[in-house]
Amino acid sequence: MERSKFEALVAQALDGLPRTFLEKLTNVAIIVEDSPPDEAESEGLLLGLFHGIPRTEKSVFSPSPPDRIYLYQRNIEAVCASEAEVRRQIRATLLHEVGHYFGLSEDELRGP
Repeated sequence: MERSKFEALVAQALDGLPRTFLEKLTNVAIIVEDSPPDEAESEGLLLGLFHGIPRTEKSVFSPSPPDRIYLYQRNIEAVCASEAEVRRQIRATLLHEVGHYFGLSEDELRGP
């Protein structure tokens, strides 16, 4: 899939988030890259990554650089067989990484 199409699907997924979350999603960049750095994939195929300080741990007294949510296009495409699956996986990955932004742990996001 061309990068522009993939980025358009990411934008649609972001626009589809509930307004309550969108209003609180501040100072965070959503970045699409082909694949993660080699060292990031030591625990399996990485589809996305939150890099920053969770909102629950931020201080109003110390400014911080923008947080970043990475979505890895090649890895997402590798686990999908159709454009519809890519669309669903982008949304699921984005929601997962936004969960980390809001302070949820991996265990909390994966559930029982």
